[in-house]
Amino acid sequence: MALLRKINTRAKTEINTGFGTNASDYGGRFVNKDGRPNMEKRGIGLLERISWYHSMLSMPRWKFFFIIFAFYIIVNIVFACIYYLVGVQHLSGMNTDSELEKFGEAFFFSTQTFTTVGYGRISPSGFLTSAIAALEALIGLLSFALATGLLYGRFSRPKAYIRFSENALIAPFREHTALMLRLAPYKNSTLTDAEATLTVAMPVEENGRMVNKFFPLELEYNKVNALNLSWTIVHPITENSPFYRFMEEDFANTQGEIMVLFKAFDDMFSNTVVARSSYTFREVVYGAKFVPMYHRNEVANKTILELEKLNQSVPADISYSFASNHQAIS
Repeated sequence: MALLRKINTRAKTEINTGFGTNASDYGGRFVNKDGRPNMEKRGIGLLERISWYHSMLSMPRWKFFFIIFAFYIIVNIVFACIYYLVGVQHLSGMNTDSELEKFGEAFFFSTQTFTTVGYGRISPSGFLTSAIAALEALIGLLSFALATGLLYGRFSRPKAYIRFSENALIAPFREHTALMLRLAPYKNSTLTDAEATLTVAMPVEENGRMVNKFFPLELEYNKVNALNLSWTIVHPITENSPFYRFMEEDFANTQGEIMVLFKAFDDMFSNTVVARSSYTFREVVYGAKFVPMYHRNEVANKTILELEKLNQSVPADISYSFASNHQAIS
């Protein structure tokens, strides 16, 4: 507790965080590993607080196509029921006596009308059935236009295509230690003017109560001109760092979170792309360092980036770093 009390006087905090300050309101973590805010909005209706366009663009691919397929099946079942209730005798060309087959014929006629294929074997007769078919054809045109727009939006939406390491590390760095995390692009895109920002949130005692404080972390390099290989983001732990004199048990016993914001310019989309992630203090590995991810090929004319090594690390002795710190203080 004394260590957390000293942090407030040593490191500069951010005031406008947007997360609040009361530590008792802390819900586990502010940002999920995939970059989405770990929050739930209440107080207004479901349809008001959800943007269906954003949801359809950001949901997993399998879920997106499942919703499209389910909508297609449900709409055609609904219209098949309408045709069946109106009377299949108003659908010319239907040659069957079985009620199940009649419903099946009505369903497939609905799919042909909905997609505007219209094979012609079955056709509506009578004003009411023709009006229903005309309405379904209009709904089909609008639905396919919407689905095409969503599919194009998912395909063309700028995305960073960045993967972060599963853990952050406390590793040796020069004569001291540093907080390190690693990221790498995994697509054949070219990112330029890449920039990273780290912010740590942790509870600190203030006026007799625990409050959340947010500290921007100084980085060795916060910008790189081009990002083609991996990038190890390094926060040197100096006297100005909120992690100064943090030991392994401090990370294990403190409820804190390190939030990462990455942005870069994608010249293919001519747009800025953003990626986010976070690490709780329990996801910080104390006394380890990353293994190299890239090397030359056999003929030394190309660099190989091994993405499967993004999370690989080996133990590292950092005891000498703390000995150096104590000697410098004395």
